Amino acid sequence: MGGEGIKVLREKVFDKSKWMQLPRDVLIGHNMLDELPSVCQDLGLGRHALLITGERTRAIAGDRIASLLEDRCEVTTFIVRAGSLDEIAVAEEVGAGADFVIGAGGGRVIDTAKIVSYNLDRQFVSVPTAGAHDGIASARASIPTPEGSVSLDAHPPIAVVADTAIVAAAPPRLLAAGCADIISNYTAILDWELAHRLRGDAVSEYAMALSKMTAEIVVKNTGVISARTEESAWIVMKALVSSGVAMSIAGSSRPASGGEHKFSHALDRLAPGKALHGEQCGVGAIMTMYLHGGDWRWIRDSLKRIGAPTTPAELGIDDETAVEALLEARTIRPERFTILDMGLSRESARRLVRMLYEKE
Repeated sequence: MGGEGIKVLREKVFDKSKWMQLPRDVLIGHNMLDELPSVCQDLGLGRHALLITGERTRAIAGDRIASLLEDRCEVTTFIVRAGSLDEIAVAEEVGAGADFVIGAGGGRVIDTAKIVSYNLDRQFVSVPTAGAHDGIASARASIPTPEGSVSLDAHPPIAVVADTAIVAAAPPRLLAAGCADIISNYTAILDWELAHRLRGDAVSEYAMALSKMTAEIVVKNTGVISARTEESAWIVMKALVSSGVAMSIAGSSRPASGGEHKFSHALDRLAPGKALHGEQCGVGAIMTMYLHGGDWRWIRDSLKRIGAPTTPAELGIDDETAVEALLEARTIRPERFTILDMGLSRESARRLVRMLYEKE
């Protein structure tokens, strides 16, 4: 007897869902800081702002922001010095009564503001004063600890206001570091694909495509970027925001963080404060691209054109420290599989580092 007429099992339906949080307003251009009051009003953010800024960036943008907003809302200013967990806790106490948070500064300031806004369940407006890394629009935050930097989940800003006049006036090294961070997207994508093939990790083709396109924007415009003009700042800021959006679409930092980032975090443990995050990722991308069998010289040459480091010596570290970082990378976020988790030997790591100094 067949069971064709018996309907016991329910038909399966497509039930896959995804919640993506993206910035609602993105303003990039000359004197865009003046538009911040209109952005806050347009988004209905409230009447009390917690302004998180740095000791230097307060003079660059923080005081101006407070002045721009004084007629519209009450502004409480908190100065970030170390960006430590203890400091974040103090900032949360200071901003407990705030309606929204503004982060005006570099990476440490933006990451601190991002975590404070997340813990207080308040909206966050990102006002970068430099283009040093792609955290200005992402849902991840990096916090320094005695054991090295720790990457945490947060939420992306509801708005990004990037004044290219301010960004262009920052030290050229910062913009070059931001470019290096973006260029390393190439190897982050390769690592993501590798993890998908070998371990079945879920991937987002859209996030991958956007991340790759973002890296291409920087590489194709290295000549303009190296001129260090306001147009340079505009191109880089556009790419940094795009990279952050790719991470929000993916729901993780995988479109922009692979073995090269694990190498960078390992260096933060072994040689803290020697180089910028983006600079370290750039050097890591050269080596991981080689391991993937890709055009590592093209990555290296692109970094050189924008004035970013391409060797451990240019990062301010010795070669053996770079070797140790390559070997220790597998201990950083071990759940994130990359080419550096494939069993790199010490001798192979040393050859990789020596390769960085080849002229051709």
